[in-house]
Amino acid sequence: MKKIIKRILRNVFGIELIRIGKSMGSKVVSLKPESKIEGNVLISYVIDPFIKDMSESKFNSHTNYWESLQIAKTFLELGFEVDVINYDNSEFFPKKNYNIFVGSRINFEKFAQRLNPDCIKIAHLTISHWCYNNKAQCERLLFVQKKKGVTIYPKKMVEINFAIENADFATILGNEFTKNTYRYANKNIYRVPISTPVIFPWPEKKDFKSCRKSFLWFGSEGMVHKGLDLVLEAFVAMPDFQLIVCGPISQENDFEKAYYKELYETKNIQTLGWIDITGPKFVEITNKCIGLIYPSCSEGGGGSVITCLHASLIPIVSYESSVDIKDDFGFILRNCSLDEIKYSINFVSNLPTEKLETMARKAWEFARENHTRETFSRDYKNAITSILRERNISSK
Repeated sequence: MKKIIKRILRNVFGIELIRIGKSMGSKVVSLKPESKIEGNVLISYVIDPFIKDMSESKFNSHTNYWESLQIAKTFLELGFEVDVINYDNSEFFPKKNYNIFVGSRINFEKFAQRLNPDCIKIAHLTISHWCYNNKAQCERLLFVQKKKGVTIYPKKMVEINFAIENADFATILGNEFTKNTYRYANKNIYRVPISTPVIFPWPEKKDFKSCRKSFLWFGSEGMVHKGLDLVLEAFVAMPDFQLIVCGPISQENDFEKAYYKELYETKNIQTLGWIDITGPKFVEITNKCIGLIYPSCSEGGGGSVITCLHASLIPIVSYESSVDIKDDFGFILRNCSLDEIKYSINFVSNLPTEKLETMARKAWEFARENHTRETFSRDYKNAITSILRERNISSK
């Protein structure tokens, strides 16, 4: 297995695996640059892509798999030797000095205290601050509690952490919304555009006239957090419009039970469950829809929104979805009220067919210009080189 992983890293990602060791029972992957070694970097993020022979669908299930590889590759290209551990490896104790530490919010404070004092600590932030995120989700859960008389288990609560307080710098996915939730800490925070696992071609044969009244809700866990309850209620009141729901509904039994009638017994709502975006079914679905409706209460880059922009859907999303939606290709929900959601759906559906196609094209072009693996690679490297210049550390 190790030989297979080593070959994949070398041939596909251009990363040379030196060893997979253990530190107090937890895995550590060591990577060495081809050129002169400028120093040592410790990365605490996602170790799976370095140690597992994962299928293509697994790699594409979340952007953090590829992004973790690219973060390591960036430092290798800059001449650093890299050690990688998983974000939940709380047992790791450094056996050498590191010039740079890059870590997600989990265990960041703990690792920061164990590292040599002169180590540059960079937090890689992938979600809004836990205070904002948790408050926003609780407000949504209370809304459902009053509507349905049930308490839905919180799926997207962020653990208490002090990563930004212990960081010297930070990189952040998402836009100014996400960045602003950390602004209080007065740290230099560099925006890096979230990547996307799949690039879709422009749908040449899409019939924009026939799909103008069909919309998609597409998301991962946290149905209430991501506003599915609001969307369901809106479409129940709009029987002339069609909604397709794609997400792991069956994994949230309490939500599924509370909204069973809306999900499965409402004629204009079709619930399909989780869909693999790399398969033909996803393209078939998006070609039947004019837009995405996604009133999330807090995101760190809105990966599902980006995927749907690549699939040429017109976005109707909350400001907190953390994607830079422009007026010429989408709509921002300011308060995510039912009236606002219904108004936006009606407004989009009544636009001229030519306008719908133009907006869809601009959404598709925006995603291709701003949210690809190439843009992530470029902007992440620019952020790191800026940090190195500020601290007067040599880089290639």
